[in-house]
Amino acid sequence: MAMIGLRYDLRAPSFGRTTHAEMYKACLDQCGWADEHGRDFVALSEHHGVGDGFLPAPVTMAAAIAGRTRRIPISIAAILLPLHDPIRLAEQLAVLDLVSGSRVSIVVGLGYRHEEFAMAGVDRKQRGRLLDEYVDVLRKAFTGEPFEWRGRTVRVTPRPRSAPMILIGGSTEMAARRAARLHAGFYPAIGDPRLAEVYNEECARVGFQGFVSLPRGPGFVHVSADPERDWARIAPHALYDAQTYAAWQTPGQRSAVHVEARNADELRRSGVYRVVTPEECIRLAEETGQVLLHPLMGGIPPALGWEGLRLFESKVLPRLRPAA
Repeated sequence: MAMIGLRYDLRAPSFGRTTHAEMYKACLDQCGWADEHGRDFVALSEHHGVGDGFLPAPVTMAAAIAGRTRRIPISIAAILLPLHDPIRLAEQLAVLDLVSGSRVSIVVGLGYRHEEFAMAGVDRKQRGRLLDEYVDVLRKAFTGEPFEWRGRTVRVTPRPRSAPMILIGGSTEMAARRAARLHAGFYPAIGDPRLAEVYNEECARVGFQGFVSLPRGPGFVHVSADPERDWARIAPHALYDAQTYAAWQTPGQRSAVHVEARNADELRRSGVYRVVTPEECIRLAEETGQVLLHPLMGGIPPALGWEGLRLFESKVLPRLRPAA
């Protein structure tokens, strides 16, 4: 059965007319819709200091989504762990676990934008060491018991009902080995089978029974009765999304949504951003095993995002989930 998810980063670029308040309201309403219709997950991203207001506080947003929903799992993918105080983060995640009914998991990433490390006052060269250290801190914190960290006694209360699942993100073989070494699941940013091989080899070496989830399918899907019409409406937002991500990439950084496109036609040919008919969406789900809906991507007006969701609900969902 195909996995069906929603993704949000809540960007509102200057060329759009949607305010951040409108974006956040639409996100909560759409997550409520997803919960009502049995979707499989909601994923949130994190970046800081971006002019379009890219979501900087995914834990806060996850709590708001948890309050509007009852069942749907929420994945923060990814938390840029070296930019956080791990004790404060552990407290927030513990409370989030309690209020959500243990529906939240996290993918932790190193981070890569130089501007974010400068803003946080963190030495970017130390990010690997900090991630390793902070994963250990989070795990100890989730026990609710006192422990020693950096020369002081620390205790995080209340204890979560169930310690949030921690997966390791990344797009390199080093990230795959780090995930295995930390005895964590691996959630790479790109669907490279070699990364899974490296991860599994390292798991065998360190004696850990791990799991890896490779991205599959397009990073954006919008269902439309008239794809040509709606691609013209969506293209400015998709091109903005793609070009800003491409501009952020640093050497060695890879992503399933990284597209070097100079214009909307090149972007469309990449297949990463898809505007499809209901029948095409059904075939895509059958071929890839996943449909990722990103209904506010790049500042898409909420009304347009809702059009795609409603058509998905009426024409696609009954075929993918006949018993739903």
